[in-house]
Amino acid sequence: MTSPYRHWLHRFQIPLILSALIIGLGLFGDTAQQALRYDRGAIQDGQWWRLLSAHLVHLGPSHLLMNLAGLWLVWLLVGPALSARNWLILLLADALTTGMALLILNPQLGWYVGLSGVLHGLLVAGAIADIRGGQRGAWLLLGAVAFKLGWEQMAGPLPGSEASAGGTVIVDAHLYGALGGLLVLLLPARKAPTQPRANNSR
Repeated sequence: MTSPYRHWLHRFQIPLILSALIIGLGLFGDTAQQALRYDRGAIQDGQWWRLLSAHLVHLGPSHLLMNLAGLWLVWLLVGPALSARNWLILLLADALTTGMALLILNPQLGWYVGLSGVLHGLLVAGAIADIRGGQRGAWLLLGAVAFKLGWEQMAGPLPGSEASAGGTVIVDAHLYGALGGLLVLLLPARKAPTQPRANNSR
């Protein structure tokens, strides 16, 4: 029999590892940020790893804590929707998609850091996976994300978000990350739970 501790560890292994990595990099402050952030000029000079590593570094402690809180909220909401392997695939694919979209579609953006764009993608992916698995309530979650993205594209960042993050919020990264979450459609759909047969005997 699997112990509750082992079950908990298995379910949350990705956010645990990701949180440890983000906190570890955060301890190096500006040094890690300068070396790993999305930097358009550096990427064009061949430092392609920044398309992925940019999502692991942050503006400062408040920005880091906001993104970690977002990561764990995403996992509590939709973590069971996919296997750890599929989450890892989506995490890497969405991080790369977001970085590439910024590079191609936002030539005016010099640099960028943070996990928020990828978090939007993971939330969208989890909601879609739940919907495909038969959970109709996930439509509400998907609608809330769509409303937030629409607001940001028309009116800018949500009130108070820039003050909390300690810098400019790049709302386009949220949109690109969310669109990257549609990559979940390339993965096999989870089967809806089967209903037990009714006993017709009297």
